[in-house]
Amino acid sequence: MFKVRRALVSVSDKRNLIPFAQGLQRLGAEILSTGGTCRQLNEAGIDAVEVSSRTGFPEIMGGRVKTLHPIIHGGLLGRRGTDDDVMTEHGIEPIDLLAVNLYPFEETISRADASLADAIENIDIGGPAMIRAASKNHDGVVVVVDPDDYNAILDALQSDQMTEEYRRSLAAKAYALTASYDIAITRYLSALDEESRLVALGRPVLRDISASLHTKPLPHSCCWHP
Repeated sequence: MFKVRRALVSVSDKRNLIPFAQGLQRLGAEILSTGGTCRQLNEAGIDAVEVSSRTGFPEIMGGRVKTLHPIIHGGLLGRRGTDDDVMTEHGIEPIDLLAVNLYPFEETISRADASLADAIENIDIGGPAMIRAASKNHDGVVVVVDPDDYNAILDALQSDQMTEEYRRSLAAKAYALTASYDIAITRYLSALDEESRLVALGRPVLRDISASLHTKPLPHSCCWHP
């Protein structure tokens, strides 16, 4: 049975957040969190622990640096049964579930009054880094990027249906999200001036990733579309 002993929840889209966290707590999970997410969870009576209290390092630079720490990324990337000794040596506890969604970059740049500074501050760094780490290690980590999936994931955990295939499909969905996010940033920056446009056009990645996301189906349990 796949057991979530520790979950990290840090979301900008707070839809369905409280019921999801309550469900995780009923399953016995310790919840780590950051900033506004942690405050909202605590205000709802959910015992969430600030990431900074676990890492021993505060949020700095206006929140730009919060989760970029070996305690967090080691907890997400550590291979169960392979990296146990080094994790114990460095005080790294495994994180079994990551629930993250990203700063609303596309929503921000869609506003008529959005400045370049607004756009830059809404480029998420820590979120994609954690998503990619958890997705790489989906053998031991459930990665959740869509609030609409919360109920199904809780059901799967409660009914012992959190299979390797399900975790892999969630990882594929997560990678699709980060790919689309990077494409949106590339398109925005490349449209700002001629030099940026020419540099972007010289790289095939934008064309290739965009085409593949629209032509190759995601696993059957993924419902996100670019």
